[in-house]
Amino acid sequence: MARIADALASGRTYSFEFFPPKDDAEHARLVKTLMELQPLRPSFVSVTYRGGRSSRQRTHDLVVGMLRTTTLNPMAHLICAAHTRLELAEILVEFRKAGVENLMALGGDPPTDPDAAEGELIHAIDLVELAGAIGGFCIGVAAHPAGHPHSPNIESDRDRLAAKMRLADFAVTQFFFKTEEYVSLVDQLAARGIDKPVVPGIMPVTSLEAIPRRAEMGAAVPPDLVAELEAAGDPESVRRAGIDQATRLCQDLLEAGAPGLHFYTLNRSLATREIYANLGLDAPTSSIS
Repeated sequence: MARIADALASGRTYSFEFFPPKDDAEHARLVKTLMELQPLRPSFVSVTYRGGRSSRQRTHDLVVGMLRTTTLNPMAHLICAAHTRLELAEILVEFRKAGVENLMALGGDPPTDPDAAEGELIHAIDLVELAGAIGGFCIGVAAHPAGHPHSPNIESDRDRLAAKMRLADFAVTQFFFKTEEYVSLVDQLAARGIDKPVVPGIMPVTSLEAIPRRAEMGAAVPPDLVAELEAAGDPESVRRAGIDQATRLCQDLLEAGAPGLHFYTLNRSLATREIYANLGLDAPTSSIS
């Protein structure tokens, strides 16, 4: 296993994100996706965490399984919400015992289950501090180009992000659709003395039905891109237009100096493989085995 910060220091990284399967059908689809994406030799892959004991175990099992049975370099997500400090410390120690070095430290959404425990740590920076105290982790944090939905304004958001990044090793952004959003984020962090890597997150829009879902997930598709998709016509043409949009975004981000690209796969491989081919990234130079 290799530390993501070391990969970023040696060149551009190309990475994928997955979520743990909840049933046999999702498990079969994820296995197929991993088999299709592993040959692209990603620099690392990240595994999300929804919170709760069952999700905790699924994330742990998937990350450790990748570590032991594949050539993939996994990063485990962990959230503060609905966990005591002791529970979080136990999870972190379990990861280290299993050989997991890379961690994405997140605040997480408040639990909707009325029986869920109240979390003792409130913000992601608290989890970053706890992981740092335990030691041995390469720590990533989340960045929101448009600002975190709970931030009162963009200045407050950037101040909080800068504070996190002073303690962490790198950041990965929420998905977005305009290069200038990313460039503005990086510039605002630089003005606060932060020059650590910020990896842009990419999620192509491959159907008209996905447009409102992207807004619900925190990043609305801009009107000009919506119009382009709507004008494409039939579903396959819409899908191709979405891949073209994402390819252009990736090209512009790399030209703007982005340290890599992080693809939100939704546990499917086709869109990522097509964008990779369009960018000529069939064998990325900064891969890790």
